[in-house]
Amino acid sequence: MLTIPEYYEGKNVLITGATGFMGKVLLEKLLRSCPGIKVVYVLVRHKAGHAPQARIADMINCKLFDRVRDEQPDFAEKIVAVNSDLTLPELDLSKEDQETLADCINIVFHCAATIRFNEPLKDAMQLNVLATQKMVALAHTMKHLEVFLHVSTAYANCDRTLIEEVVYPPPVDYKKLIDSLEWMDEKLVSAMTPGLIGKRPNTYTYTKAMAEYLVQQECGNLNVAIIRPSIVGASWKEPFPGWIDNFNGPSGIFIAAGKGILRTMRASNNAVADLVPVDVVINTTLAAAWYSGSQRHTRPKSILVYNCTTGGINPVMGYCINMTFKTNPLEQAFRRPNVNLRSNPFTNQYWTTVSHTLPALLYDVYLRATGQKPRMMKTITRLHKAMMVLEYFTSHSWVWNTDNVTMLMNQMGTDDKRMFNFDVRQLNWAEYMENYCMGTKKYVLNEAESGLPAARKHLNKLRNIRYTFNTVLVVFIWRVFIARSQMGRNIWYFVVSLCFKFLSYFRASSTMKY
Repeated sequence: MLTIPEYYEGKNVLITGATGFMGKVLLEKLLRSCPGIKVVYVLVRHKAGHAPQARIADMINCKLFDRVRDEQPDFAEKIVAVNSDLTLPELDLSKEDQETLADCINIVFHCAATIRFNEPLKDAMQLNVLATQKMVALAHTMKHLEVFLHVSTAYANCDRTLIEEVVYPPPVDYKKLIDSLEWMDEKLVSAMTPGLIGKRPNTYTYTKAMAEYLVQQECGNLNVAIIRPSIVGASWKEPFPGWIDNFNGPSGIFIAAGKGILRTMRASNNAVADLVPVDVVINTTLAAAWYSGSQRHTRPKSILVYNCTTGGINPVMGYCINMTFKTNPLEQAFRRPNVNLRSNPFTNQYWTTVSHTLPALLYDVYLRATGQKPRMMKTITRLHKAMMVLEYFTSHSWVWNTDNVTMLMNQMGTDDKRMFNFDVRQLNWAEYMENYCMGTKKYVLNEAESGLPAARKHLNKLRNIRYTFNTVLVVFIWRVFIARSQMGRNIWYFVVSLCFKFLSYFRASSTMKY
């Protein structure tokens, strides 16, 4: 078999969702590690008055592309932005663009999707299911197509405990649902949504499962592969450790914890967090397309599905992000980092009120008193909504079969395994998580390392404020509840005398000679 770079040499590739988090990393890796690639077409829509070409030009100027820019200064010449909107008929492609894509495309990476968990069902169906249907229809017109790769999610079938690398039929016929949603109004669809999604927690997982089944049913003779990543996090190694550009998923949690805003969150003690670095997902994706494309003449009849997860191979071990953000604090933290995981919902609710709501209310009172606009309660409310959405995934555990991922790794040569590494057994979680936390500081919040001394000084100030507050609180409790009561004083003196006796015993024991 050809190596992965050799396979992509001279190929024309089409990518949807190239302006998204995973799409950017896919585009960068493809251009950098497969320099022989001919052209990469990216479907991009007009947004906020910016044309597709302008959006792509702006995107490739970010730090993510620094490495490929140094190695291949003319890499941008291989990128062709195609005006398209996946929600419109025929993807809003012009006849000329349709003909161009039909004549030259060899590989399709369909990454575009809405990742908002609480998206209204109609919108989620439009973006995740109907757009996929249109992409499959476009793929059927492509004369030289070798492989169609669809990016799904490992949580598409989260109503199951054991998830195999197969496509499961959804509870509802997607064709009938599409027809029904055309005439239903928003209120009716909203009322029906809980009954439709059943045991799944949101419309995202529901529509991604439906999209998988649609691809299976409508692919016909297309050579198809499906990638199912779990929770996608910052990069592990490429193009550099810790790269991240958004607040989604773990990133928002880390930032809220580093700022001292998030103090408690609900998580099951038995649940295994399944986090996978974005470069692991992209390397798996490129390798899967290489394998399916190379084997297209002898491919199996069933679609190859790859569960791109870490929980069953190298699960995230307990790692405290508090220490990372105390050593390298975020600027202008609200409180010192100290987030705790709680499995009991009542305990978590109590600490949410004590550690989140009450401090936010007090801070907003202070802001009003000083003539400033209150903002902390608004931030806390947004945080709580985000935590409620994530609670299902932090309170449950799944077992994913990864036989196809193992098979794919075994098919690769030594150089390919090094260049397109997705062996998560090599992943050091402590090092990765530290790089992830620092990546949120550097790439999401754009905080320079030169600001660390001031940030540490601010954190020490917050520590002193906390100690002062605790001291005042103890004095207040003494004056109000103990000093005025004979019984309170008796209890206090009894506790203090016990402490002195213990210290005396400990001192005597430590000086005994044997």
